Amino acid sequence: MTSQPLGVTDPLFWDRPLDERMADFAVLREEGPFTRYEFLNPLTDAHEEFFAVTRYAEVVEISRNAADFCSGQGAISIIDMPAEAAEFFGSFINMDDPRHARQRGIVSRSFTPRQLQSVLDSVEAICTEVIDDMCDKGEVDLVEAISQPFPLLVICDMMGIPRSEFSTVLDATNVILGGGDPEFLDGKDLVPALFDAGLTLTALMNEMAAERRANPTDDLTSKLVNAEGDEDMLTAEELGSFFILLAVAGNDTTRTATSLGMHLLAQNPDQRRIWQDDIDGVTPTAVEEIVRMASPVTFMRRTVTRPPTLSGHDFDAGDRLIMFYGAANRDPRAFDDPERFDVRRDPNPHVGFGGPGPHFCLGAHLARRELAVIFRQLFTRLPDIEVTGPPVFLESLGPPLVGGVKRLPVRFTPTAPIGTS
Repeated sequence: MTSQPLGVTDPLFWDRPLDERMADFAVLREEGPFTRYEFLNPLTDAHEEFFAVTRYAEVVEISRNAADFCSGQGAISIIDMPAEAAEFFGSFINMDDPRHARQRGIVSRSFTPRQLQSVLDSVEAICTEVIDDMCDKGEVDLVEAISQPFPLLVICDMMGIPRSEFSTVLDATNVILGGGDPEFLDGKDLVPALFDAGLTLTALMNEMAAERRANPTDDLTSKLVNAEGDEDMLTAEELGSFFILLAVAGNDTTRTATSLGMHLLAQNPDQRRIWQDDIDGVTPTAVEEIVRMASPVTFMRRTVTRPPTLSGHDFDAGDRLIMFYGAANRDPRAFDDPERFDVRRDPNPHVGFGGPGPHFCLGAHLARRELAVIFRQLFTRLPDIEVTGPPVFLESLGPPLVGGVKRLPVRFTPTAPIGTS
């Protein structure tokens, strides 16, 4: 395997335009499917290594084969997390079967499109509310005004969390998703800040769960803590960890894809015209293309459980494989003209929601719905909205789990709010 100097592990790699990062990934991808990297583990001060996976076929195979490439050894982060921290922050994405199957099965009972129909219906109203709050200003930061509040409000409403707690949830999720960006740490060191944020979300969820056990409603929290018949339920600890996962992962795809989607449309005005001229016809494929090109979730790790051979390369048990979804989603072996943003691309078998297998994104249908609604409303309510500056990305300490956008300035002709009634 080809050894490379520090690249993707360097914080400066990620503080650059998306196109520049993808160009570097293209070089790695053509040199081979796996690239060995050494890095300094900040928790142990030891030099360790991982293999960057940048080709589509290998990402799909690793995702599908959970027996050889597991999630439960050291978590899905590049560094090994202590077991209690892995469960605290990752819930079942840091687990393997049978524990993974049990917890995911409990949640998925209440997370089907049919069970979430009321949530899916509410997405439109929440989107209207968010745009109403900014549509008369003419110039805003898209992240602050739309990308950030919209999906998190959907999550909070779905769980039954009152609006009075929205800023609490937002601040905590910004810390967890921030990749160590000092803007969100409030002067704290990263590890204490992460645990404080996690404890804040867990305490809120425990309070909600106790209330819903005593007074059930029709929100997701009630469904998760009030079983029917002999159905299995999440324990209090499992419920807190799931809420951290949902509050973080449940909004990151929509949040980042909305911002990067607007950025991609600004770079490709011909594709914006195609979409805006036929919103109903183009929206389904355009949403998938935004997720492919933006690849909001930067990576996931799998750990080798037994010595397999993949694409001619021999691995040892314990090797860490880091699947970089953005690189895989631009692999010319899987996509025609992969660097072209094409809102009518079909087929589009991207791995922006993860590869096939037990850890495919449970909320992909909700994220697709949110993206379809937000762009439809932007195109119809603010038809001349335009990006006026480059996106500002997270100042992460290394590869961020989510390639978050902190700011994206836009302007438009002011309009009057329309209300949600």
